[in-house]
Amino acid sequence: MNNQDYTATILVDATPKKAYNCIKDFRAWWSEDIEGPTDRLNEEFFYHYKDIHLCKIKLIGMEENRKLVYEVLDNEFNFIEDKTEWVGTRLIFEITDEGGQTKVKFTHKGLVPSYECYEVCNDAWTGYITNSLYKLITEGKGEPNPKNEDGFNAELAEKWGLN
Repeated sequence: MNNQDYTATILVDATPKKAYNCIKDFRAWWSEDIEGPTDRLNEEFFYHYKDIHLCKIKLIGMEENRKLVYEVLDNEFNFIEDKTEWVGTRLIFEITDEGGQTKVKFTHKGLVPSYECYEVCNDAWTGYITNSLYKLITEGKGEPNPKNEDGFNAELAEKWGLN
């Protein structure tokens, strides 16, 4: 059980195409502070949340309306000993039709409970996937971290003593 990758699943009243397109728009559900394209194969983007989390990610796999795979190329956390825990992990989004609804299964392959950041990352991903991405797909507007502000993650950062 200790080597279980982090996963979160949502079921939405939307087409697989809509879910796929929403997932690719990381600025609309994860953070407005992203530089670079999040929707182009073999392209890299840079995410940061203040100086707490810096991350370079590359889109390495796409199956239209079915699957997206991103690889973490570089990562730094300022609140744990091994600041590079995410390096080499993958963000995998699998999209399937579930009897008229669309299931989105997110797996952070390599993010396991033995990681020092696991509890913080678990809380954060759960919010981003089950709340922000869910709202983007179902309501047309997610709740990403606002650009250059504390915003959405302020409560989480305070909970974990990160600010």
